[in-house]
Amino acid sequence: MTSVPTTEPPRNDHGSITDPPRTYALAVTLDGVCRNITTLRGLEPEATAEEIEAAARQYVRKVSGVQSTSAQTEEAFELAVRRVAEATTDLLVSLPPRRQPPPKLPPLRRLRDGKRSTTAA
Repeated sequence: MTSVPTTEPPRNDHGSITDPPRTYALAVTLDGVCRNITTLRGLEPEATAEEIEAAARQYVRKVSGVQSTSAQTEEAFELAVRRVAEATTDLLVSLPPRRQPPPKLPPLRRLRDGKRSTTAA
């Protein structure tokens, strides 16, 4: 019996795939907007359509791996952004109010307010 080379990742003693050590970096910015999605529920004043669209865009960028659109990806990307923004708006309207405000302001609000701090208080 001959063995066939495999490209399967290494596994640990329990059969789980072992990942190489990960390197974590500080939050990276793109055009001054943090690439991490922040909590929109419970903001005062409530999240704007622009903030919801920015969060939707960040989500679609992350899950699709598309950082800048091309002629081939733009239509699908923008449709996904619209759908995620609509779903997010519906979700925020449907949920009960938060008891406490979110711990961080959304990036657009931080930029608008000229604040470097990430806390809402």
